Amino acid sequence: MEQSQELELSIVVPVYNEQDCVEKLYGEIVDATAGIDGCEVIFIDDGSTDNSLSILKELQGRDSRVRVIRFRGNFGQTAALSAGFDHARGKIIIPMDADLQNDPADIPRLLEKIDEGYDIVSGWRKKRHDTFLTRRLPSMIANKVISKITGVRLHDFGCTLKAYRSESVKAIKLYGEMHRFIPVLANWSGEKVAEMEVNHRARTTGKTKYGLNRTFKVVLDLITIKFLMSFSTKPIYVFGGLGALSGLGAFFTGFVVLYQKFISAGHLAMNRNPLLTLTAVLITTAIQFLLMGLLAEILVRTYHESQDRKIYMIEKIYESKEL
Repeated sequence: MEQSQELELSIVVPVYNEQDCVEKLYGEIVDATAGIDGCEVIFIDDGSTDNSLSILKELQGRDSRVRVIRFRGNFGQTAALSAGFDHARGKIIIPMDADLQNDPADIPRLLEKIDEGYDIVSGWRKKRHDTFLTRRLPSMIANKVISKITGVRLHDFGCTLKAYRSESVKAIKLYGEMHRFIPVLANWSGEKVAEMEVNHRARTTGKTKYGLNRTFKVVLDLITIKFLMSFSTKPIYVFGGLGALSGLGAFFTGFVVLYQKFISAGHLAMNRNPLLTLTAVLITTAIQFLLMGLLAEILVRTYHESQDRKIYMIEKIYESKEL
């Protein structure tokens, strides 16, 4: 997409079947940004099957600051945020949920915090209005584990309401459920990350799109993030290390086999010695790990040099031709 003039602020809102929320949310955003010149609101309709798109088109028709991106299907929150970031023209980008649980009144406070010199300000839903067992408890555990593994100390990685400097977030490619790890990836690149308490409201309409099954996805993404942080440009260190351990095991088991064959009086016959089989397996495994490491090195280089590809497909963009 060809970008036009830069604005001060872009607000990015993924929408999936939120017909009862989007118009009220739009009104609250307008009130919260009344004193900000050069602001746009980008709604990403993630394949909604209710009346959300019609409402969004009506909002765009009466306010040229509103832009609506319609996906061809349901690609998920990470893809929706990625599309919003790609098309945002603001110097500062603030994403937020469409279900009214994030409070647009926090937008000026986020901007004030980022003006202190930070590249990313992450919202912290300290007083969270969600069920304890299925939402808050898994989130608390996940946040502690993520902080421990990544070294980025945040209380609430899952809060969508954040403020990003455009150049910081646009440089990050998102996959899976990676949007929650943007502060980690940014910190890895040397960006300054801060955290700020934000208001969290109880959901009054519709139903949540998130469940416990998301925890499993987050765990897998965390493993990916840890690998990317430590070994993304040197995977041979991982596979080569495993190969070295396997080779070391083969050396010791092979030594025991030779000891039993030529020195020990009570040795087993070679064709019945399980250690001989284990030695052969470990040698084969060591070679396979080494070859996997070399292949991973080739793939990493292909990945870093490949063409830019998106993780979503846009059906249509509704926006004013004036911008």
